Amino acid sequence: MRNTKHVFIIAEVGSVHDGSFGNAKKLIEAAAACGVDAVKFQTHIPEAETLPDAPMPPYFKGEPRFEYFRRTGFTIEQWKELKQHCDEQGVTFLSSPFSEEAVDLLEQAGLSEYKIPSGEVTNLPMLEKIAHIGKPVILSSGMSSWDEIDRAVAVIQKHNAPLTVLQCTSEYPVPYERVGLNIMQEMATRYNVPVGLSDHTLTNYAVFAAVTLGATVIEKHFTFSRLMYGSDARHSLEPVEMTDLVQGVRAIERMLAAAVDKRIEPYQEMKNIFEKSLIAESDIPAGAVLTRELVGIKKPGTGISAARLNEFLGRKVKRAVAAGTLLAEEDFLNAKAQ
Repeated sequence: MRNTKHVFIIAEVGSVHDGSFGNAKKLIEAAAACGVDAVKFQTHIPEAETLPDAPMPPYFKGEPRFEYFRRTGFTIEQWKELKQHCDEQGVTFLSSPFSEEAVDLLEQAGLSEYKIPSGEVTNLPMLEKIAHIGKPVILSSGMSSWDEIDRAVAVIQKHNAPLTVLQCTSEYPVPYERVGLNIMQEMATRYNVPVGLSDHTLTNYAVFAAVTLGATVIEKHFTFSRLMYGSDARHSLEPVEMTDLVQGVRAIERMLAAAVDKRIEPYQEMKNIFEKSLIAESDIPAGAVLTRELVGIKKPGTGISAARLNEFLGRKVKRAVAAGTLLAEEDFLNAKAQ
């Protein structure tokens, strides 16, 4: 099982390479340089996945999906090379299958775990095939009801495949009001598995909130530039933004891992500088009873704390104290004057 103390960050390249094998390799390098844990593609075999006249999504009308998938697909040799390139760059190779044939291809390529895209949650025959393989599964949930997710989870868990469930909202882009962090938390309780967020907002804020609330896997679309052609580029993070996401998540991990105990006082040096002590506001003769008019409250905090003022009012001063001098415990008799 993956270490859930370390948030697994996936750069979703998808098909943003637009069919360029060179761009696909460069995207791996760029994502690795940002510090991500995994780079994820999409494996489309159009003949196995879709009818030629299937409708296009509302956010991308550039070309028919069948032709787009055919034009941007890779050979088995290229998939193997992309997997090897990920290994060389120190990131996990992932690709979402969209058909059972794609699962077979990815098995040949050496895929180590599966990311199920939101549109395949109800493809129970494919989930059965993947779960039977026994490799870890990351299940997205963007367009599914609870009943549909329940059935998908049951299929995967029947084969004891390690499972992580991601909250996702299948909108591009997603407004903050539709992120559904509450759903992610409910998934953790409902399925008793690690959870995470596949985020389609245009900033990193939802990711940071999700990690604080317990996300162990984060997925975010990645591109060289939002000006690139294709279905996902304009909703993706550019390298500078992905680097910020990784650095922010790692910072949050450190915060969550380091419990601070307020019962332990590590701040004495700062207290000495910034807090206030009791001082002689004017010359105080020996034997005088300390009144409020005789006491000032000023920095530094190295004397009697201002918080203890009432303990010393009404007590006799044993020795003369010059104006502007820090009062000390030994300046006073123990008992208050009668």
